[in-house]
Amino acid sequence: MDAPLETRGVDLGSKIARLVEERGWNQEDFARSSGLNRHTVREIMNSNGERKLRNDTISKCAKALGLQVNELRDLPLDRLLPRMHGKVLSEREGGRKLLLEKSEMPELKEWVSRNTERAAQITVEEAEELLSLQGPDGVLARIGVEYYVEILERRRRLLNRVKAIAKSEYFDLLEQFVGLLYEKIPSHK
Repeated sequence: MDAPLETRGVDLGSKIARLVEERGWNQEDFARSSGLNRHTVREIMNSNGERKLRNDTISKCAKALGLQVNELRDLPLDRLLPRMHGKVLSEREGGRKLLLEKSEMPELKEWVSRNTERAAQITVEEAEELLSLQGPDGVLARIGVEYYVEILERRRRLLNRVKAIAKSEYFDLLEQFVGLLYEKIPSHK
C-alpha cells in the first residue's frame, strides 16, 4: 500500500532537511507545517540519507515545502543553498529580494509581504519579468499581481513536469509533441 520508495540521486531526506533549513524552520515548525509527528521529522532531519520515505510522508513534506512531489524529487542539490547565517542567497531568495528592493507598485510590494512562502519561490528571472510589467498602464495593473503570479507558478510547474518527462522513456513522444506545438506559435516563424 504505502511501501518505501527507492529515490533517484540525492536522498529525499537530505533534500527535505536542506529545504527545511533554508526556510529557517526548526523540527517542530516543520512537524506542525507538514502534519507529521515529531519523531518522523527528527528521523528525516537526522537520517544522513539512510532512511527510506513512504509515499504519504513524501507527499506531506512536499506540500509543506510548497512543492509538488516530482518537483521535490527532481530538485538538484546545487539549487539547495543555505539561506541562513549570512550565506549566499539562492536564485529564489534573490528573486524575492529583488522584488522587495525594486518594486514601484504598492500592490506588488503588498503581495510579496502577504505571501512570504510563495514570494520565496520566485526566481530572479520571474522577479525581473514582474518588475518589467509594472506601471499604471502595465499588465500587472490591468490583470492584477495575484493573477500574474499564478501564471508564473503554473509555468514553473509545467516546466518541472516537462523536465521530468524529458528524463523518462517518453522523451521521444515529448519531443514530437513539443515540435508540433512549436510550429503553431506565430512568433517563431
